[in-house]
Formats: sequence, C-alpha cells, structure tokens
Amino acid sequence: MFRLRAVCPFSWRVFHSRPIGCEPLIIQMNKCTDEEQIFDFIERNKAILSEQQVGCAFNMLWKLQKQKTSLVKNVEYVRDHPQFLTLHNLAMNKYKLMNDDTLVNVLYITQQFVGEDFDPLVEALVTESWRRLERFDIKLLSEFSSCLAEQHLYFSPLMGKIADIVHRNLETTQDLSSLSVLMVNISSLISQHFQEQLVNKTELLFDTMDSSEVDFAKRIVQFLRNVRYRYQPLLERCNNVFLSNVDHLDLDSISKILSLHKFLQFNSFKFIMVAKKKLTEMIPLLNHPASFVKLFVALGPIAGPEEKKQLKSTMLLMAEELTGEQALAVLGALENMESRNSHLIKRVASVLYKHLDNYKPLELLKITQALTFLHFQSKEFFVKLGELLLSYLKISFIPTEMSFLVCAISMLPSPHLDEVGISRIEAVLPQCDLNKLTSFSASVLRWIQYDQLHLDSNTGKQLKLLQKLDHYSHQRLQHINSFDLLWKELKSLKGDVFSESLIEEMIAAFQRFRDEINYINVAEIAYFISKTNYLSTLLLDRLASVAVQQIEKIHPFTIFAIILPFSVLNYDPPQRDEFLETCMQHLKSYLGMFDPLMLVFLGFSLATLEYFPEDLLKAIFNIKFLARLDSQLEVLPSSLSTRVQFRFMELNRSVCLECPEFQIPWFHDRFCQQYNKDFECALDKRKKPLPYGSHNITLGQRPEMPWESNTEIVGSRLPPGAERIALEFLDSKAFCRNIPHIKGKSAMKKRHLEILGYRVIQISQFEWNSMALSTKDARMDYLRERIFGEVKS
Repeated sequence: MFRLRAVCPFSWRVFHSRPIGCEPLIIQMNKCTDEEQIFDFIERNKAILSEQQVGCAFNMLWKLQKQKTSLVKNVEYVRDHPQFLTLHNLAMNKYKLMNDDTLVNVLYITQQFVGEDFDPLVEALVTESWRRLERFDIKLLSEFSSCLAEQHLYFSPLMGKIADIVHRNLETTQDLSSLSVLMVNISSLISQHFQEQLVNKTELLFDTMDSSEVDFAKRIVQFLRNVRYRYQPLLERCNNVFLSNVDHLDLDSISKILSLHKFLQFNSFKFIMVAKKKLTEMIPLLNHPASFVKLFVALGPIAGPEEKKQLKSTMLLMAEELTGEQALAVLGALENMESRNSHLIKRVASVLYKHLDNYKPLELLKITQALTFLHFQSKEFFVKLGELLLSYLKISFIPTEMSFLVCAISMLPSPHLDEVGISRIEAVLPQCDLNKLTSFSASVLRWIQYDQLHLDSNTGKQLKLLQKLDHYSHQRLQHINSFDLLWKELKSLKGDVFSESLIEEMIAAFQRFRDEINYINVAEIAYFISKTNYLSTLLLDRLASVAVQQIEKIHPFTIFAIILPFSVLNYDPPQRDEFLETCMQHLKSYLGMFDPLMLVFLGFSLATLEYFPEDLLKAIFNIKFLARLDSQLEVLPSSLSTRVQFRFMELNRSVCLECPEFQIPWFHDRFCQQYNKDFECALDKRKKPLPYGSHNITLGQRPEMPWESNTEIVGSRLPPGAERIALEFLDSKAFCRNIPHIKGKSAMKKRHLEILGYRVIQISQFEWNSMALSTKDARMDYLRERIFGEVKS
C-alpha cells in the first residue's frame, strides 16, 4: 500500500506536469523570428519534443515562408538544413501519436517543403490519415483531399473513398467553404447525378457564405470547369462575388478568373472592363519577368491598342530572360491576342527553341498550334519540333498523350507519319474514348489532305487508319447505354469533326435518350446540335417542348443557346409561336443585363427565324447600347470583333427590310451597303436582258435625318414589266448535313433579296455537280430554264 501511494503521487505529478512542460517550449518557438532560431531550438530540444511540439515546429517554419514574397522564399534552404531532417525524423517517429488536425497539417507542410519528390514521411502520414478517414470532419477531409491533389492522386482509391464520404454526408453538410474544396478535388470521380446534387447543394448554401470571401467562389467556378458544366445561375452568382470584391483581387486572382471564364465560355463584360482597368494600372508597377508575364497573359487579350503596344514593347525587352514555362505562357497570350508582331514572336520562339527538349506532349501541341496560327516560319525550329514529336510518339503508350502528339505532327509544315507511327496509333484505339478517336481522325484527315496536295503515296494507309477510327467510334457509340455516359463523351467535342455515318449514329443515340433532355441540359445539348448541322426534327421538337414546359427553371442567359439550332438549321417546331414567345417573355426583364455581343447574336438568331420582338429591338437599337457595344468591341479579339460587327450589320439590315414599321435606321453605310450576289441581271417584259447599269439595289440613308425612319432603297427603276434576277450558287455549307434543306442564313438572304425586288434563283452544288448536268450544254440548258423559263424541246 505504501509503495502504491509512493508511486501514484509521482505518476500524477508527471501526468499533470506534461502540459506545463510543453507550454514554455511552444512559447519559445512562437518567439522565433527566423528559420535559424527554430533550427537551433530543435537541435537543443530534440530529445524531449512531443508530437504536439513537432507539429508546432512545422507550423512555425511554414508561417515564416508565407510571410515572404515569392522572390525571397527559401524552401530549398529549409528542406536541405540538417535540423529539418531531425524534425522530419521526429515526425516519422511520433506521427501515430498526433491528433487528427496535427497529422494532416504536418502532411501539408511537409509536402510544401519536399515538393513532388518521394518522401517516406509523406507516405506514412497519408497511410495513417487513410486509416482515420471516417472520423475526419468536413474541414479536415477537405484539407486532406488537397494534400492528395498536390500529389496528383485525383483518380486514386483514396480520393474515391473521400468522394464516397462526401456523398454519404452531403445532406447534413453546411460548410460550403470546405465543400467547395472537396468538390474541386473529387470532380474527376463523380457521376452526373452526384454532380447535380453538388450543384444543388452549392446553390442552397451559397448565401450562407460571406460575400467578401472570393476563394470559395473561385473554387465553385473551378469545379464547373473541371466537370465542363456551364451552369449559368452559379456562374452569375460567383461573378457577382468577384465584381463586389474587385478592389481586393490581386493579379493571380484576376488571371485565374479570366482563364476559367474563357474555358467555360462565360461572358461577363462588366468583369472584363473592371479587370482591364485594374490590370492596366499594374503595367508600370511590374518589372520582374515572373510577375510581368502573368500580367501580359491576363491583360493582353483584353487590352486596348495602346496597352497592347506598351505590353509588347516591355515584353520585347525582357524576352531573353524568360524561362521555358514563361515563354510558353507568352506564346499562348500572343495567340489569343492574334498578334502579328513578328519581332516579338521570333524572340519568344528562340527561347522556346532552347527549352524544346523539356516540354511535355501537351505543351508541344500548344507550341505547334500557336506558332502555326501566328504564321511563324523557321525550318530549323519545325524540323527539331517534328523530330521531338516523333521520338515521343515511339515511346508513348498513353492514349491522351498520343492524341496530343499526333495532332501536333499533323499541323507541322510538312507532316509525316511512318508505318511505326501508324501502328502505334492502331495499338491504342481499343482504349480510346470518342474524344481521342475524333482527335486522331481530325489529324489523319489533315495528313490525307496534305498528301493529296503533294501527290504522296501514303494516302492508302492513312485511309485504312481512318476507316479503323470510324469503326471504333461506331462501336463506342453503340455500347453506350446511358444518357449520362453519352453526354459525358460528346459534350467536349466539336460537332463538325464527325464523319457522316458517325454523326447519324450519334443523333440516333440522342434520339434514344431524348426523354432525358431537361431544363438542366437543354441549353448545352441545343448548342451542340447547332454545331453538327444535322437536322433532326425529333430532337428539335423535344428541345422546344422542354423549353416551353420547363421555362421557369431555365436561366434566361441560356435562352440564346436553346434558340440557336432552330436559327442555324432553319426549322420551325410545331409550336413555333408559343416556343419563341415563351423564350422571349422569360428573358424580357433581363435584357439590360445581357452582354452587348450576346444581345446582338440573340437578335440575329431570332431575325433568321423571322421573329422580331419589339422589346429586344428597342434594347439594341439605342445610343446607350451602341456605346456599350463599342466599348466591348475594343476588348474582343479582332476576329470576334469583326464577327460581332458583321452580325450587327445583318441584324440592322434585316430589321430595316422586314420591319420598316419599327423605324429603325440603317447606319452601316461605311461598313457594308450592297448585297453580294454571284450573278445578277435585269430582263424586260419579253425576257430579254437589259443593259447592266444602275439597276442594282442598295440600302441608303438620308444624312439630314440620322435617327428617324430613314432607310431607302437606292437604285433606278426598271421599265414596266421588267424584273431583276439574282443568281446564287450554294455550296454544301448552305444546307443541313443530312438533307438538302437550306439553312437559316441562306434562307434569310433569299428573303431579303426578294423584298428588294429580285427574283432569286438559288442553285445547289448537288444539282450543279450532278450527273444530269455533267456537260456544258446541259448546264446551259438548265440556266436558260431557270432564268428565262425556256424548256428545250
């Protein structure tokens, strides 16, 4: 008994004294102001440090790093210090004693110091965390998932386990900040249904977040980018967060947001303008290559002429200092800017050439695409690039990587693929999804076209490869047994890369699952169908039906995408008027919130369908809107700016001709006044040609009344009984892909020429190139019949 009494007080003294002993050591560490002091502390106390104090030491080292700018961080110095190894070994011995928070925190910090190199401590911490995974709360689970993401373990069983835990606990989750981290990290593993659940949960919790917290909004947009889901309601809400906090956004944040918006094709004129202003103010403040490159990449594509000139001149001065990674980023920006500054392009290319051996296949593809687009010419550069691509292809076995390499090779000035390369492609075809199969097909088609131009004899082998690609693509489509899987494979593809037979198979698959088209996916599917140029009345009728029945659940900003296939393919669904009026009423109160270019495209699409809502026209044709449109045109790439201007002119012309009662003026004299016609003539009442003079017609403007109903048809009058004839030859692009049904733009042009007084004769290439018109005499007889009404007996 006495012995027990003697031991017990001692034991209790030891137990109670431990926290007291810990506290002074942690306080000492917290007083350290640099790494050397911490390392001295570790050396003096390594024999007595507890797992809690080891965690504190890691915290202090990382805290000091975070306080430094990127230019003075000394991660390598810390990692290579002998006492960091001591701390590392202490953690290795004590990690099982650490509490959950300390365990994950030490894992995160260790990863920051050791980088991507294999580290036994990281491995041990991950394994121990896996063992404790089920008891982690959502915040700790999100932090651990980020550690796995840093190791690129997106497809690992462990990340799958985390996704399962999130799924099971989603209903009770209330922490959107942590959930948004998890959404980004598990996005590669989730089903379509789980994706929708996460989006719905995000919408429910969105207003619980502090609107000044920008990071959670960035993560939500990143998640949508990862799953390739352009979900307008969430994008709009996140964009409002960005706009309300724009004064606090730094260069990195603005760059990230612009990049995400571009990928998702989300247009926010307001954000672009405030970002442009803020980034422009940074130009004189940044003189280090690392920071200036970020600015160049973010601001370049949206800058005005003066800012672009300033950016390029500064970049020219520091081009030789660029790293390989920075040079690649600048090249991408020059491509987005559609630059023709050959001096700067050559400077950047010389840096790329020095680092060419260090680039990965995807980076080599980006280099090839950009230099081709920028019309860069250098035999030496492309020869080395080609050799490098072929050498990678011969050792690569990953389908995605091989598709990048093959695509890049096909874009070279003299593309060549030997039998070894062809056999490499054939070997991976069974593993490829539709994305990779269509990428290979597009590349092979480019080779065939090049070889045919240069009379190369390898075309036969390439045609056989093309047939195999088509076969595997058909197989892939035929084996898809769910709409989610079909849409996952198709939504990232361009609709014009499919062969005729494959597009029929794809449309047939859509038709099988048409009942699964709903308010969530209707806009994306409509946009995809518009790119295929394939007229399926069954699918278009379903799209119109969903829009009418579920309009209240559809975001107004997606209405344009829903209308687009009807406009492009020139198709009126059975409930045409109800469909168009329902769509217009739904977005009526949002017209002032649309980006100018989207309003122009919407107006033009409706005009091709002969639908002219007065509210929309009033929103477009006014001085305030035109000023906004001019401002936006300044920040668009020149090709897109030209396209918007042309669509606006066509809309203006359509309204003037088809709706004169709206008194919309014609104000495009300097841009485009006269219609293009392949051939025109005038015939008198006896069907005899009249001398060509001033019988052609244009739209004109009375200069003294700039904003009244001032459109007039300019041109001389014909003699009584005479007629004007416009002859148009239509190629395959004027028709739907599957049937000889004329598309929207060509139908509208015919309509307008008829309003202007022409008898329009449209001749399709199918007729003109048919066997019946294979001789000159047959063609002349055909033209006489169409123009003069003569039938040869």
